[in-house]
Amino acid sequence: MRIHEHTAKKIFQGEGIPVPPSQLVETPQEAQKAAENIGKPVALKAQVLVGGRGKAGGIKLVDDLSQVYKTAEELFGSKIKGESVKKLLVEEKLDIKSEFYVSISMDRSARKPIVMACLDGGMEIEELARENPDKIVKHYVNPLEEFLPYQAREIARKMGVENRIISKVGSIILDLFRVFKKYDATTAEINPLVLTDEGIMAADAKLIIDDDAFYRQKKIAEIENIPKDKFAYVKLPGNIAVIGNGAGLTLSGMDMLKLFGGEPATFLDIGGGASEENISKAIQLVISNENVKVVFLNVLGGITRADDVARGVLNVLKASERDVPIVIRLTGTNEDEGQRILAEAGLSFETSMEEAAKKAVKICNSMD
Repeated sequence: MRIHEHTAKKIFQGEGIPVPPSQLVETPQEAQKAAENIGKPVALKAQVLVGGRGKAGGIKLVDDLSQVYKTAEELFGSKIKGESVKKLLVEEKLDIKSEFYVSISMDRSARKPIVMACLDGGMEIEELARENPDKIVKHYVNPLEEFLPYQAREIARKMGVENRIISKVGSIILDLFRVFKKYDATTAEINPLVLTDEGIMAADAKLIIDDDAFYRQKKIAEIENIPKDKFAYVKLPGNIAVIGNGAGLTLSGMDMLKLFGGEPATFLDIGGGASEENISKAIQLVISNENVKVVFLNVLGGITRADDVARGVLNVLKASERDVPIVIRLTGTNEDEGQRILAEAGLSFETSMEEAAKKAVKICNSMD
């Protein structure tokens, strides 16, 4: 799950990473007042969950505070790469002397976190990575060992920053790594990390949380105002609803349906640790779509327990007014108990995603 910049900056600041003064606003009037409170030229930054926001016109610099209202009004009425702008971060405009790039992400092929840092930050970092990859310092962190301050300082030194700020940049790299671990991130990034007369601070902040660990991040859910039982849900033009526990598993289920000639009607990720109640809500949500003829429930139990899934299915079958066939792929944690519950209720299940997808398509085709 990608987190908005304003939330990421609150997290970063709480872990010791300096950020510019700012205020989140939802109307042009609030933007004008926030800028006046800051009392200096400001940057108006659209809070959207897309990359390349700056190039797409989602960041406006305003030197004349009398123009803040008009500029904010234009941003609120716009879309950035298809996403409507509903909130702005009004932030002090920085007098930037130098820009750096620092990120930490999970290298799945190496099975280790990787710290990447570069002397050149800003919007052209992707181009730099393509054309001059040697300019980017890379450091793998052994997950079984502590990432130490001297290692962070060595990364800063290899970046080529001035001697006088090596310690400070190293400290921010270390703090960013702590954010990465503490908040179950798959990516924690500052681009750019800037040098000003006031010091070094994060001019931008990017934080992506592992979907399967998000249930632990109550602080982030509270700041982002995410409802407790919110699902990642997308309605699609097909007729077989796909529900999975994890974005990758849900997408794999959709691909498997397509392989056998089926058309997904939904993408619904219940996430990790879904309760019996959440399973019921998810199924009820997709069968409320009149285009759905079959539900393909694709669960590989890890944090999510198979017996909770089975009970959630039974709850829906008892309460639902629509009689929609549910094809269940169920395996993993407590699978014996979950499968027993389904069998005693006279419901079939599969342990193979391939077989379950094939079955869902066959049932759907038989209804035409």
